[in-house]
Amino acid sequence: MGNLKQVHIAVVGAGGVGRHFLTQCSQLLSKHPNASVVLISRSNRSLRVPSFNHRLSLSTWEQDLAASDSPACSPSEIIHFLSSAPGKCIVVDNTSNQDVAASYPEFLKNGISIVTPNKKAFSSDLKLWQSIFESAYPRNELGGLFYHESSVGACLPIISTLKDLVDTGDEIQKIEGVFSGTMSFLFNSFAPIEGKGGKWSDEVAKAKNAGYTEPDPRDDLNGADVARKLVILARIAGLPIKSTNSFPVQSLIPKELEQCTSGDEFLERLPEFDGEMEKVKAAAEKKQKVVRFVGSIDVVRREVKVGLEELEKSHPIAGLKGSDNIISFYTKRYGSNPLIVQGAGAGGEVTAMGVTADLIKVLQRIS
Repeated sequence: MGNLKQVHIAVVGAGGVGRHFLTQCSQLLSKHPNASVVLISRSNRSLRVPSFNHRLSLSTWEQDLAASDSPACSPSEIIHFLSSAPGKCIVVDNTSNQDVAASYPEFLKNGISIVTPNKKAFSSDLKLWQSIFESAYPRNELGGLFYHESSVGACLPIISTLKDLVDTGDEIQKIEGVFSGTMSFLFNSFAPIEGKGGKWSDEVAKAKNAGYTEPDPRDDLNGADVARKLVILARIAGLPIKSTNSFPVQSLIPKELEQCTSGDEFLERLPEFDGEMEKVKAAAEKKQKVVRFVGSIDVVRREVKVGLEELEKSHPIAGLKGSDNIISFYTKRYGSNPLIVQGAGAGGEVTAMGVTADLIKVLQRIS
């Protein structure tokens, strides 16, 4: 291994994205013999090495974790465990847990780098955002690094592109696009450029059955996921947005269904409100337009918003297919022709790919 430093990796969250990540990590670490996974923790149990001379098997981790009687590790326990490790340490947080996110500054202050798709660390309280930056390298010379490309757009290079634009001195004027694979799938099916499209409730049910929505589709239709992504990008672009409550976010959940006790009850009653969405679609069609669920950040006007918009059929957003995301960066350098990032923006495997790619970047910098 020459002069390469030992790197010890703790993985928090091993279901969904975490499972895909560990599969990809197994292939990655075969090329990085100086790096090893030493801890895996999920909601109800954990697995760790007896000493840092060992490494967890990434071919049998699921069976080993299932057989473990050790409880899940808290962030403070993970910090304590890694504090005695020789070499460098990385925490890969594959959860959406607020408590883990709130602990990022402590990880960083202890020299532990972070790789994560967790939006909550970067879109909740502005003070947490500021604390993360203050605790990390280079502001803290002894701090860890952090990468979170997958917190916006799965594996699409959205955050890295925006950071490159900002760091090289370009002026961000506007960012707009479709930031949700779920919303993309729904509106491409409900209001296609050509053809009639299906009933709104039918398309929501299809999206759920195809795995594009959360178990309760209201968690997608309320617009909160898109709002979190916009907070992250707006802050990187220089707008100190306090939270998702700082700008208008349109929810597509009928008020009468907000109190449904389950996602199944919501889907059962949603057909009662198909007429409302049909009116929205028809109003756009009369103008030879289509309706889409769009997020936008107007940096010049310091305005952020999330909701339905009527778009010309020739607009790049209108022509999306499937569950693709599309994000347009309007800047001083690019003028009226925006820099566009487009592709699959949802799914466990592609999100894990973004996490793994960030891990590679950290390994290259600290090894």
